[in-house]
Amino acid sequence: MSMSNSISNSNSNPPDSQRSSGRMASGAFHPKGGAATSRRGSNKNNTRGFEVINGEDSSTKPLSGEAHAGPALPERTWVAKQCWGLKGIFIQPINILLVCVPIGIASGKGDWGCLPTFLLNFIAIVPLAAVLGAFTESLSAHTGQMVGGLLNATFGNAVEMIVTINAIRAGLVSVVQQSLIGSILSNLLLVLGMAFLGAGLVNKESTFNATGAGTNVSCLVLSSLALTLPTVYSYMPNATLADEVSLSRIIALVMGFVYVAFLVFQLRTHADLFTGEEAEGEEEEVDLAIVSSLVGLFATTGAVAYCSEFLVDSIEGVSKEYGLPYAFIGLILLPIVGNAAEHTTAVTAAYKGMMDLALGVAVGSSTQIALFVVPFSVIVGWIYDVPMTLNFQAFDATVFLLSVFIASGILGDGVANWFEGLMLCSTYAIVAIITWYIPEAGDAHRMLSANVTAVPPSIFV
Repeated sequence: MSMSNSISNSNSNPPDSQRSSGRMASGAFHPKGGAATSRRGSNKNNTRGFEVINGEDSSTKPLSGEAHAGPALPERTWVAKQCWGLKGIFIQPINILLVCVPIGIASGKGDWGCLPTFLLNFIAIVPLAAVLGAFTESLSAHTGQMVGGLLNATFGNAVEMIVTINAIRAGLVSVVQQSLIGSILSNLLLVLGMAFLGAGLVNKESTFNATGAGTNVSCLVLSSLALTLPTVYSYMPNATLADEVSLSRIIALVMGFVYVAFLVFQLRTHADLFTGEEAEGEEEEVDLAIVSSLVGLFATTGAVAYCSEFLVDSIEGVSKEYGLPYAFIGLILLPIVGNAAEHTTAVTAAYKGMMDLALGVAVGSSTQIALFVVPFSVIVGWIYDVPMTLNFQAFDATVFLLSVFIASGILGDGVANWFEGLMLCSTYAIVAIITWYIPEAGDAHRMLSANVTAVPPSIFV
């Protein structure tokens, strides 16, 4: 091989799946968008020392062959790096939907009707979730693994958390419960299933880190237990709402403690168990500075909060005027808002053969929602004096338990194929069909408002 060919190959751009947003293969991080980064190269002939990941620029891309004999190109200025980083975040196909952000806000303020307000803000939050994840990933790259994991757990799930806060303030407890279960199901069944199908188009079988996936599944089993037992308890004789609230708040604190311990286990004491092969040997340099990442993070969070408030306020009107079941909105539609970018990332990564990254997005996200966002919702209800409990009703708890069961069976052998993906997608389709037929009377009965009977004083009330 000639010297020019060697140089060209060593400096070739990484696969698209590494450019795109997504969680690390360990499942610890929860970025939902791709921050603009530059990966340090080991090739000494690379005079710039990095490659552009989110695009190509003739002024920054290393030259091949005789061009390397010339003098080194000057480093980019701080402002140029910030502009390049922002370009990598915003110049994405999905971000064309950002035009719906101002229109959706205008719809909510101008009282255009519940359906236009719902649809416009629903679409607007999809690209905002991707941008929010990109800024979160960029900020996490400036911190250590533990701080990065906590940042991604917090801001990576910011869309779900903001929708949860607004819905609880509106008294839509059942919508919150169904949207959280729906987010877990969409990642665990639909995203994982489509990832397996995508990998099956290329390879007969694909392998992944069964140990890391098994630990995440074990956390999901614990979460399903924490949701199922309070639901069963609610059917016991003489069980009261006050007891359910106290029980749920205690369990939520336990689940939060387990999640913190899981982060320590995953990122500190047993990090080697969660490292995928494709993640080894990579070192990333982030273009965006901490200040730029923070400004973008908080600005995007504010936009998500604004749009989600109008979205939540329009749910009841859409359900009543157009006959859209509450269960279908909560379990199927709302989870799409926060997970659209993740869906693309997981399927693309699996198609490229990066199965550990795909599982980190799908299974890792389910674990974060189950162990972090669910107890967070109970604490938010505690703060606003709304009886948000872990009694997720029989249907939701049963679906969650059975979905974890089928996912654990499929992930246990560390090998994926297209038929397993088909089974997961079919399971999700069955759940979606059933939610369309859930009687509205049951949902209306479960709609708890803030004006409920007062709960007796207690340390957990």
